[in-house]
Amino acid sequence: MYIVIRKYTKVRSVADAARRAKSGVGQMLRESHGFRSYYVLDGGDGVGVAVMMFEDRESANAANEKVLEFVQASLHDLNLGDPEIIAGEVLVNIESDA
Repeated sequence: MYIVIRKYTKVRSVADAARRAKSGVGQMLRESHGFRSYYVLDGGDGVGVAVMMFEDRESANAANEKVLEFVQASLHDLNLGDPEIIAGEVLVNIESDA
């Protein structure tokens, strides 16, 4: 598995960004090869974090370009700025037995 994390530090409204991302990015990701999951979290004080999980790096890179285009075109009014991006292969995965 491969994960891409984007951290935005000056988001005017993380809740609004998350709502708009869900409707715009959601369908785009569902149609992307290798897509596993997507999460958005509110880190407080204008910090928004998006986490995407894919089967492999190639799938993540292909989808990431589409997502960045959407963010630049559709969320520009939220003044997101350039995100800090962290990406890499998952080395450990522990899930609940429940």
